[in-house]
Amino acid sequence: MKKQGIRGLAAGILLALSVAMTAAAGPADEIIAAEAQGQQVPQAEGVQQVQAPGSPVVDVAGSGAAGAQTPAEQQADAAAMAAWQQAQAEALAAQQAAQALAGQQADAAAMAAWQQAQAEALAAQQAALQAQQAQQAALTTQGIRQLDPNRPMVALTFDDGPYAKVGNRIMDCAAQYNAKVTFYVVGDRVNTYASEMRRMVNEGHEVGNHTMNHKILTKIGAGEIAAQIEKCNQAVQNVTGIRPRTVRLPGGGKNSTVLANISQPIILWNLDTLDWKHRNAATSVQKVLSSVKDGDVILMHELYTASADAACQLIPELTARGYQLVTVSELAQYRGGLNNNRVYYSFGR
Repeated sequence: MKKQGIRGLAAGILLALSVAMTAAAGPADEIIAAEAQGQQVPQAEGVQQVQAPGSPVVDVAGSGAAGAQTPAEQQADAAAMAAWQQAQAEALAAQQAAQALAGQQADAAAMAAWQQAQAEALAAQQAALQAQQAQQAALTTQGIRQLDPNRPMVALTFDDGPYAKVGNRIMDCAAQYNAKVTFYVVGDRVNTYASEMRRMVNEGHEVGNHTMNHKILTKIGAGEIAAQIEKCNQAVQNVTGIRPRTVRLPGGGKNSTVLANISQPIILWNLDTLDWKHRNAATSVQKVLSSVKDGDVILMHELYTASADAACQLIPELTARGYQLVTVSELAQYRGGLNNNRVYYSFGR
């Protein structure tokens, strides 16, 4: 009897469960369909969320409580999470390293491209300068001096020579850049350096008159002033065949008597290197380059090695800056000309 009662009770429970499951089948199907379409399904009353170990949350109708994870499952989940976090950290580090390397490579490539462009620009500039120098040298060989009146010009002038040790160095450098300069010579030195004097004229440099004995003209009388000028003119002409066109006064000293007894144009200066005083090439170069401008007449001297050193730096640098290095007469030709018995300091536009 007891077995039959138990069996009857079990059968009743199974029948009740079957009925309950059949009744819930319809709503469950609707829920599944709604979830498949991405729609939010409201939770029924009496439904609790239960998360099985290592699995997503599931809804259990009337289950009453969530199943707990075993210690082994918890350790497995923790290990999996730690491994995932480590992998993410390593991936992020690798990405950042790759980005940093890419940035460095891009910077290096940009720098290389800039350096290449600079090198090409410099090479082009040098090629253009060499072509210009070759063209001008060819014209000079043919006896033609080509100047551009629209480009800046300056006149380098050297007093108190001739002195071959310095003058020949200046002319050697000038020849490399198709530059011409003006030498204001003292008449009583001309015969001593006759070969240098002839070279000045043959290479297109200008020879000016700096009196016969470098006397300060404001301290002598009218007759001696005239003699100082004429004797120097004659000394230069005897050696070179050319008579100086312009005069430079020793020390720049002048008064009414001096001006009345000199008929040639008088050329002074507007940029004084003071090379005779400091005798330092770097100082002379800095003085010129810091203030030079179109039309300047630059005063230097032919007596000092430091002046030759300065000239050999100034000639290429001024040429590179676009200046044409011309004689005083060439500069005057493009800046209004020269008149006798007049004093000139520079030839600006």
